[in-house]
Amino acid sequence: MTHNDARRGSRIYSKPVLATYDTLVVRLSNSLAWRCPSRLMLAQYNRLVGDRHLDVGPGTGWYLAHADIPRGTDLRLMDLNANSMEMTAARLSARGSIAAYELNVLDPLPPAVGKFDSIGVNYLFHCVPGTWAEKGIAFTNLAEHLADGGVLFGATILGHGVRHNLGGRGLMALYNRLGIFHNWRDDAEGLRTALELNFDDVDIEVVGTVAVFSARRRSR
Repeated sequence: MTHNDARRGSRIYSKPVLATYDTLVVRLSNSLAWRCPSRLMLAQYNRLVGDRHLDVGPGTGWYLAHADIPRGTDLRLMDLNANSMEMTAARLSARGSIAAYELNVLDPLPPAVGKFDSIGVNYLFHCVPGTWAEKGIAFTNLAEHLADGGVLFGATILGHGVRHNLGGRGLMALYNRLGIFHNWRDDAEGLRTALELNFDDVDIEVVGTVAVFSARRRSR
């Protein structure tokens, strides 16, 4: 797997595809295929978004738009797909201009991006190519931009060590074949190992076939 695999996978999210995302993924697939209701991930946003927040792979911005985020929060977006960031920024336009970075999470972030109190990576890592050892580079890159005491949180669909229903298995096979997902070997223990190499106080809960996780950096 290469960085080009990540770029190829991100291209699927055209504007027409994103227009269907909330219905197909947030409302249907989460509950029926992956068996992890969207409200559980929304609850993480409500609990964990800090004063300066970076959302990596924001999708359509559904979680940011529906979360109880104080108006003064400094929100930033990061993705390889400009369509996703444009849709999210438009959805949050009432908050004013939102900075967006078209960057690959497998590459070090420029120092000018700064530090964040929270970083969201919801439904990002099942789209990142490679094993957990290879995906873990992304955790290393993001940890460099998390403030002391800050939190990284998100959720990812697991391919190994969980029981998929018929619909989930079908979607997994299709999405992996198309290069949208890269998660056949993703398991909860591999996720924990990758997180613990970079963060403190790691928490993972598997709901259905989804690992809902958070990881903090203690003050140093």
